[in-house]
Amino acid sequence: MNMSERLRMDPMTDSELTTFIEDSRQVYIDDRVTNGGEDPRDAQETEERQFAEYFPAGRPAAGHQLFTGRNAATGETIGILWMFERRSAAGTSAFIYDIEVPEDLRGQGWGRELMRYAELWAVERGSREIALNVFGGNAVARGLYASLGYTERSVAMAKALTR
Repeated sequence: MNMSERLRMDPMTDSELTTFIEDSRQVYIDDRVTNGGEDPRDAQETEERQFAEYFPAGRPAAGHQLFTGRNAATGETIGILWMFERRSAAGTSAFIYDIEVPEDLRGQGWGRELMRYAELWAVERGSREIALNVFGGNAVARGLYASLGYTERSVAMAKALTR
């Protein structure tokens, strides 16, 4: 299903998946605290509950697929993509749980290629739409998504109160 001469997408190997899960747990907590304004204890509880649901026994739950993107010419890892296929009465939809490009490779078009792959993956499964969440402070990612035709459906806002 690869559509780019630059990009090769492979299912994550067992060792890549183990590393991804281990690394993602704390990053997820930190993002919820730093960008989502959650109390660290609540973020920890959410992480434990969600990772147990999404990765029972260390394996992706039904509907979840994780990929490693590689430079087709060199085999170098250029990023990851975590997709979810949801079936409902309204039809099939796809959700991007995570998309990451290492900092030193950003700005080279890899994120855009991963997003295009995600869309192709969704279309091939008959999805009627593709969606994702992004923290408001992530202007670069929000700009990429907007340039690809994604629109905001809701915006969560908050203000810290002092006593």
